[in-house]
Amino acid sequence: MIFSVMASGTTCRLLQRRLSSTVATATATRPSMAELRGRRSEVFGREQARQRALYPRIEKIEVQLHGPGLDGTTLVMNKGLSTPLSCAKHLTEFHVTASAVAMVDGEQWSLHRPLTRSCSLSLHSFRDADPALVNQAYWRSCASLLGQVMETSFKDDFLVELLSAPELPVTSGAFCHDVVLDPQLDSWLPTEEALRSLSRGAQQLIHQNLVWEPLEVAPPVALEVFSHSRFKQEEVEKMAAESPQGNVTLYRCGDHVLLSAGPLVARTGLCNQYEVTAVHSLGSGPRGLQRRVQGLSLPLQLQAHHTVWRKLRARAEKQVGVPVAPEACPPPPDAPTPISDPTPTATPSV
Repeated sequence: MIFSVMASGTTCRLLQRRLSSTVATATATRPSMAELRGRRSEVFGREQARQRALYPRIEKIEVQLHGPGLDGTTLVMNKGLSTPLSCAKHLTEFHVTASAVAMVDGEQWSLHRPLTRSCSLSLHSFRDADPALVNQAYWRSCASLLGQVMETSFKDDFLVELLSAPELPVTSGAFCHDVVLDPQLDSWLPTEEALRSLSRGAQQLIHQNLVWEPLEVAPPVALEVFSHSRFKQEEVEKMAAESPQGNVTLYRCGDHVLLSAGPLVARTGLCNQYEVTAVHSLGSGPRGLQRRVQGLSLPLQLQAHHTVWRKLRARAEKQVGVPVAPEACPPPPDAPTPISDPTPTATPSV
């Protein structure tokens, strides 16, 4: 009987060792977040180079400008190479630094997206008489920046899966991005210091004045970019089905590649006041515990007094009224026990 118990104990220890070894091997072979970002950026760069090679000869197009003081102005630009920003550089410093998005033949257009035909063009900034178009692009860009912060701020051995960034009006009071953190962090409850650390990560990206590079691609390219995220692949398929051309638009900011349903502003430097205000639990789903990260920001051309900012921030802390994704279940009745706050890192790596 004693021998039997000892044998059983030995067997258990051997099984535990094998299991630990299997888990360690799986963790070692699992690509890190930095490796995933590198692969996505590499595919983006390869497709970008392929598309640029489609225009071996320089062909001229005419761009008719519209806007205050610009009506009747026509520029001769290069097909497939010149962008709305290229056109702005033929105007004034204000058009270069203040323009956020463009309209090309009535279609919303990124400042960095090449022009492929003769067209009409108008440049838009936060000083427009009707800034609705720019404000929505700005809110969308801030949500995209929030996703980038969440993916880069945690320790590299914690995987972060970015879900959707719900399209919210500016009047909602906050922009947001849904995420699933590594299962090891299921019981993590963010402290005020953690939120400040995430905000510092966003400020670093803003200070770098990174460009949001657009690239319209066929679905197979986007599926390759997001080959490690089944959620993003499903999002690609849905966007492609809803697009008249059957394509989707990717953006790259630094080495971070994302999907977007609409144009983003020209660069991160157009953001100014920016804070990550809250992290709300949406409950468990097939991919794990879903969370909604929220933030608040004002552009460089618009600033608020600190008393007004405090009121706006208090509003942005409350969970925004966005329909919960069908896969998300109601939060469990018993809140998880908080663990120590090892993440995000004090100085997020970008």
